[in-house]
Amino acid sequence: MCIRDRNSRCLVTLIIADIGYFGMATIMLIDFEKKMSYEGGSLKLLTRGSLNLPPSANEGDAIFSNGHFFRRNFLSFKRDGDNIILSFYFHKIKGKKMRGSIKLYKDPTHDTMVNVIPFKNPRHFVYVQKANCMPAKGIVQYGDETYEFSEKNNSYACLDWSRGVFPYRTSWYWGSASGLFDGKPLGFNIDYGFGDETIATKNMIFYDGKGHKLDKITFHIPKNYWNLWRFTSNDGRFEMTLKPIFIKTVNVNAGILKTGGVNAYGYYKGEIILDDGKKLRIDKLLGFAERYSHRW
Repeated sequence: MCIRDRNSRCLVTLIIADIGYFGMATIMLIDFEKKMSYEGGSLKLLTRGSLNLPPSANEGDAIFSNGHFFRRNFLSFKRDGDNIILSFYFHKIKGKKMRGSIKLYKDPTHDTMVNVIPFKNPRHFVYVQKANCMPAKGIVQYGDETYEFSEKNNSYACLDWSRGVFPYRTSWYWGSASGLFDGKPLGFNIDYGFGDETIATKNMIFYDGKGHKLDKITFHIPKNYWNLWRFTSNDGRFEMTLKPIFIKTVNVNAGILKTGGVNAYGYYKGEIILDDGKKLRIDKLLGFAERYSHRW
């Protein structure tokens, strides 16, 4: 379960996951103004489902706790009606404590994207829900610094809830954005490479609470990640660029476990077309795109 809250000053990513032979809670805070990222996490071995993560994206709580007293790491996603309350405390990230509480409003009248993607091996699958345009309100404290998420600074969150049986080697491309266009919520999810997408895709525009399904999206990632990232669609309905304001690369190799990739955070610009043919010309929409490969 992954949630990303963001505004023009900062972004926070919160993840709770149970992979089977380990479970984890991770946090990453990016300060766009200082061009700095602060990240940490906590790990439990051989969890094998013992985290009791909810079987549905629409109900139940997710809680991770590890350590004792002042060395405790804690992260929870709790339901409160139509709200999701994010609470967390990490005792040491680059020598400082990080704590916070953020409330997300998940409008029950708004569409979300839910689908099942198979892999070549019939025993493998991923069942996923993506939700965008969730208003975020709260604070994150890192050391003596306080970061605010609120309506006045256009703070929105996206939810990536996934459940599945994955192959040992996986890779994916993922992009997302949320904000306002003509005073109405606008967001999108673009995602491919993870499973057999000749059957289904994870690409959708969300505008004013309604979902508009897209077919295939291609990521054109430059060799120099600071150059414009470009995105095209086979039906011409999604033609966008992303101008990075922050780049994050990851390369972790622990023998049988390996993960590596790149995240670009910045502003989308271009044209998208809704199901009814209406064109939206986007000038500046905050979001991200990434490419990752895993061996786990």
